[in-house]
Amino acid sequence: MKKLALILTLLASTSVWAQGDAEAGKAKSNTCVACHGADGNSVLPDYPNLAGQHANYLEKQLKEFKLGAQSGGEQGRYNAVMAGMVAPLSEQDMADLAAYYATLTPKPGTTPEGAIEVGRQLYMAGDPERGIAACTACHGPRGNGTPSSGFPKISGQPAKYLASQLKMFRAAERHNDMNKMMRSVAAKLTDKEIDALSNYLGGLH
Repeated sequence: MKKLALILTLLASTSVWAQGDAEAGKAKSNTCVACHGADGNSVLPDYPNLAGQHANYLEKQLKEFKLGAQSGGEQGRYNAVMAGMVAPLSEQDMADLAAYYATLTPKPGTTPEGAIEVGRQLYMAGDPERGIAACTACHGPRGNGTPSSGFPKISGQPAKYLASQLKMFRAAERHNDMNKMMRSVAAKLTDKEIDALSNYLGGLH
């Protein structure tokens, strides 16, 4: 009976996600280009690269942006720009866009020399004395994440974007992380550490 219950639970959880159509998503991506680039690689450091990101993570974020807009930021993930972008999207639209961006190729980034020592230490080993978990535990040694567990790819992202998200997690202004995992880590990071870690991830691939 326990095995049957587990199977039914897994089936129920996977049914939450619509089956995305990458070709349909490409046709719907025109409004995304201004911030995220024609090939899914951001043209501005304030915005994330979507190319090659896990489809289920992208779909989840789109749904949470919509929830954030509908709840005034009380639930989900609120962003003033994205609130307007997701407003007209159906669940199928979101699945299609996520499927499309997952097929694109991310461009490799670079890591400034000055960010390597601190950034690598935090990413690979964390800081046990301060209770900071290693980033690699969830995001993997190359920052590729794992689609099955919902952890996103974070390597190659613009440092400015990553730093802004870590600071939002630290201030609990972003609160859509699983079991408060990111808020717990970010709360213990200094501005200097956030900057080093964000820059280090740019070239981690």
